[in-house]
Amino acid sequence: MRTPHLLTTLCLLPSLALGAEPAAPVSDAERWWGHVRHLADDAMQGRDTGSEGHRKAAAYVAEQLAALGVKPGAGDSYLQEVPLVSRQLVEAKSSLALVRDGTATPLVIGQDAIISPRSGEAGSVEAPMVFVGHGLSIPEAGHDDLAGVDLKGKIAVYLQGGPAQVSGPLRAHHSSQAERTKALKKAGAIGTVMLLNPKLEETPWSRTAASRHQKAMTFADPALDESTGLKVGVSVNAAHAQKLFAGAPHSFQDILKRANANQPMPRFELPARLKASSERVSSRTTSPNVVGLLPGSDPALAGEYVVLTAHLDHVGVGQAVKGDNLYNGAMDNATGVAAVLEVARALQARKPGRSVLFVLVTGEEKGLLGSRYFALRPTVPADKLVANFNLDMFLPLFAFERVVAYGQEESNLAAPLAQVASQHGVKLMPDPEPSRLLFIRSDQYSFIRQGVPALSFKFGYAPGSAEERAFKSWYTRHYHAPSDDLSQPLHKEGAVKFVRMLADLTLAVANAPERPRWNDNSFFLRFAPTKANATPSLSNP
Repeated sequence: MRTPHLLTTLCLLPSLALGAEPAAPVSDAERWWGHVRHLADDAMQGRDTGSEGHRKAAAYVAEQLAALGVKPGAGDSYLQEVPLVSRQLVEAKSSLALVRDGTATPLVIGQDAIISPRSGEAGSVEAPMVFVGHGLSIPEAGHDDLAGVDLKGKIAVYLQGGPAQVSGPLRAHHSSQAERTKALKKAGAIGTVMLLNPKLEETPWSRTAASRHQKAMTFADPALDESTGLKVGVSVNAAHAQKLFAGAPHSFQDILKRANANQPMPRFELPARLKASSERVSSRTTSPNVVGLLPGSDPALAGEYVVLTAHLDHVGVGQAVKGDNLYNGAMDNATGVAAVLEVARALQARKPGRSVLFVLVTGEEKGLLGSRYFALRPTVPADKLVANFNLDMFLPLFAFERVVAYGQEESNLAAPLAQVASQHGVKLMPDPEPSRLLFIRSDQYSFIRQGVPALSFKFGYAPGSAEERAFKSWYTRHYHAPSDDLSQPLHKEGAVKFVRMLADLTLAVANAPERPRWNDNSFFLRFAPTKANATPSLSNP
């Protein structure tokens, strides 16, 4: 050991004599929480896509990746700019009405229904309405709500949800905006009305209605925009939905009763026509994905990439609730971004065989825009993306003893997942609520559509437990609300345990001799390149 210089030793003596102690090392929990605290600070203004607050957050994440020794993943930069168009409804010049026998009865925007600013077109439309059950065409399951229905030039009215006998992932895929729009356009529909099902409610109508004031976004490149093709999109408050069914063969309550009992639903033309008029203002903007690269250590595997994603954006500043109009997005999704940064820290020291990409995407709240852009235009060869692990408010509300991995039934990623979870004393659970369609509602879906096996994670809970009550209460109280801030209770040690499990899972997949593949019976196998699915099963770690 090198002996300290005498002067150095003498200089240290006064502080030692005064009882000063070296600073305690920062714990894993405090490091994770430090990222959350920074990203959900009021200074970030809710990190709305395209905002200055989001750019500040992106700069912070890039700085953290650089400090960890993670290389820029978008050429010589950490930022991959996504060109977008921002759209907002001019509510004072927009209207909705039900027309019966030539008489128009107004629907109050915000109270009865809202007009989607993202889908649809400016201008006016008036057309008959047809109720079409859940409005789903799922040929793989022999289910087609649109078969035999005349929708040409009409507006399709459908109830949120889907048939329980169809698997969650398959139902989720066909419920996506892209797939639903494609099926309805093919059937001749010119617009949609979605009826919200109270049984599936995650947030109260007041919060859903308030979201109409936020800017919607689409891709600036029309070739990437899957929201076009229908003239109008409307969502209806379940408490007022009977207005559409007045004089119809079935009441809205009858429809709800049948749907919630998983009984076949009738399809019929409604007595009223829908009249809608809207004006929108648009502007171009850009918002960055943050991309970091940890090069693989095995020459035979380093040309392939495991991708970890979390969305950096939230919803910014919106309608005030109890005097607070800043939507900080601590749980949604500062927690997930913080976890990705800490996985990056853990993997840097462990030298995975395959390369790992850390992609903190923008525009998730606007329709998975950032992840869709990256998946279609990746910064590395697209056919070398082998797996995606996505974190979107994984909800560390209590101790980490159970995990739900959405998509676990679809690929052989289930094998290393089960082994790693067991090693951490964590029980792997199936999706407890497949009707919520979470498999398509976050950024993993963008990679799935490009053939990349993927998983997304949340803390699990035992049925009827206090943890289940906490989980569901969080959605009601905090989801897309100003109260999703730094004052809410979080289980830091549970989050750290989850980070360690995810780091081990990523390492296992990055070091496995063969790339992951879809199961032979998975619907999503169709998206994968043939070559990628001709490989043997993924070896256990």
